[in-house]
Amino acid sequence: MNPGPSPQSPGMQGVSHYENFPVATVLCPPHLRPAIAAIYWFARTADDIADEGDALPQARLDDLAAYRADLMATAAGRAPSPRWAEVFGRLGPVIRQFALPVDLLADLLSAFEQDVIKQRYASQAELLDYCRRSANPVGRLLLHLYGVKDAPSLIESDCICSALQLINFWQDLGVDIARGRIYLPADAWGPHGVDEAQLLGLQSNPNTINLIAAHARQSSAMMLKGSKLVKKVPGRGGWELRLVVQGGLRILDKIEALGFDTLQRRPKLGAWDVAVMGWRALWM
Repeated sequence: MNPGPSPQSPGMQGVSHYENFPVATVLCPPHLRPAIAAIYWFARTADDIADEGDALPQARLDDLAAYRADLMATAAGRAPSPRWAEVFGRLGPVIRQFALPVDLLADLLSAFEQDVIKQRYASQAELLDYCRRSANPVGRLLLHLYGVKDAPSLIESDCICSALQLINFWQDLGVDIARGRIYLPADAWGPHGVDEAQLLGLQSNPNTINLIAAHARQSSAMMLKGSKLVKKVPGRGGWELRLVVQGGLRILDKIEALGFDTLQRRPKLGAWDVAVMGWRALWM
């Protein structure tokens, strides 16, 4: 097997761009790095189609439909279009070698299509359905590569991945709302005395703070529910997963340290936080 891509290669650029994906780090088993990088590049490219540049929504949807057609052609052993030949040229052998569940890759595309057209979520259930397609497939694909397929592990993976997606939303609330996207479920606004105008105005007050705090704590509970999975993933992968879990929990710590005011401030991790994550990972 060829060595995995270097940090400068297309498959590894902008690692933080597609936040849900732990990409081919030094802790990842070397024999899986090319596969993980190929899946990442597939997801990263679709994310760019959905969210980057100044294309109109219909043009983005048309491009995602063409991208989906290339995925299905690749999965069926047919040649994709030349447009994304390098992406599918790497992904095709991985699909065949590992018998990847193509429906999980298609679920990711469904979530990216939703990103183009949907900017509000009516309920927690609606938001979790988005996570089911935007985040959970990542964990399930990685578990598939590691040969972990039992139902309890898949459920725990879903908890971790959905929690990571939600934590990213709470971390980026101010940034996303400025772009017109509100991920806080609308059915939770009223009970906390919050309305859309307060959120669009990025108003930090006791009501909006309590709303954010409630969702951050739900995400923490979800992450902890899935954390038993770290003991089931073998070798280096288990250690990488420990750091992923601790990274999400550390972001929640930082959100709480800001008084849950992520409408005005965005928490970031520094070198000390990485050290804390590593120490906590040792004791999981």
